[in-house]
Amino acid sequence: MLSERVKRIAPSATFAVKAKAQALRAQGHDVLSFGLGQPDFDTPDLVKDAAKKALDDGFTKYTAAAGIPELKEAIAAKLKRDNSIDCEASNIVVSNGAKHSLHNIFQAMINPGDEVILLSPYWVSYIEQVRLSEGKAVLVDCDKEFQPIADSIKEAITDKTKMIVVNSPNNPTGAVFGKQKLQEIADIALENDLFIISDECYEHFVYEGAKHYSIASFSEELAAKTLTVNALSKTYAMTGWRVGYVCAPKEAAKAMGSLQGQTTSNVNSIAQKAAVAALNGPLDAVKEMAATFDERRKYAVEEFNKIPGIECNEPLGAFYLFPYVDGCFKGGVGNSAEFCDFLLEKAHVGLVPGSAFGLDSCVRFSCASSLDSIKEGISRIAKALS
Repeated sequence: MLSERVKRIAPSATFAVKAKAQALRAQGHDVLSFGLGQPDFDTPDLVKDAAKKALDDGFTKYTAAAGIPELKEAIAAKLKRDNSIDCEASNIVVSNGAKHSLHNIFQAMINPGDEVILLSPYWVSYIEQVRLSEGKAVLVDCDKEFQPIADSIKEAITDKTKMIVVNSPNNPTGAVFGKQKLQEIADIALENDLFIISDECYEHFVYEGAKHYSIASFSEELAAKTLTVNALSKTYAMTGWRVGYVCAPKEAAKAMGSLQGQTTSNVNSIAQKAAVAALNGPLDAVKEMAATFDERRKYAVEEFNKIPGIECNEPLGAFYLFPYVDGCFKGGVGNSAEFCDFLLEKAHVGLVPGSAFGLDSCVRFSCASSLDSIKEGISRIAKALS
């Protein structure tokens, strides 16, 4: 009954963890879940006020499929201001979250058999979306600190390679790729006539002097080969509003706009107006979130590294930890999925197995929960493993 393309897709590991946690809660258990990457903050008031005004003004009809001009212009201005990316509204396609933007890219640009290089660990949806587009995901391991290895990327390139996906700050690891690392990837892409997808959804969450760089800003030649993906979901705690976007070469942007016009059509009109207010407004609320995530990050790294068998790198971006837990694989626990099942059953703590991100020796821990919850959760993990 089902198509072969749908059969190729694996369920989302993060939502699977959420479902298991909810099932245990329904049984009366006190479950702490650190699976979803969803800020535990409310959307800023200025954004909500703009949505209310849109409702009061009756802005509730269809819009242009690729986004209202006001929002596309605000995104282009933001990219110039914050990312040094010189672009126009015609380079922008507004979609239902960054995930939708990525889907549009792969559907519009990948032919059957085209290869897409993913740096591993990778965000769970990349590999599934490449498969859905009938492309082939080629996994290239990063080093132990989750930084890309240029020589490994070069070795993975074939005559079928079409693009490289770069995600910094990174989900799931929190790694931030420095300018030199990004330049190495840029040089490889240009030398081999490859496109780059640069996923920058966590750009505002960097710590301890780390800096975010947009690879499309490095040169005009590179900008012509780069598709920069971002969203308002994490930055403004707007996960449920579903507003993401891509800045792409005009030919690709036009194709994605046409594709979206025949599938989902426009993003919610009210959310688009709210997004304009967010992008044109101050970053005070964002900075407060970043400071809070930083406090949680520092605490969680220190506490995880006190647990025998766990080794946790200190991430400089996003709001995730990706500790190595293979030192705890014993007594019937032989991989990250079994490790997470063990903690969920014994400690009532939900984590996402690293196997979902391409590295089975790790787990992902989201710091998008209160510090008190994080303290309790790590305490439960330590007790369960003692």
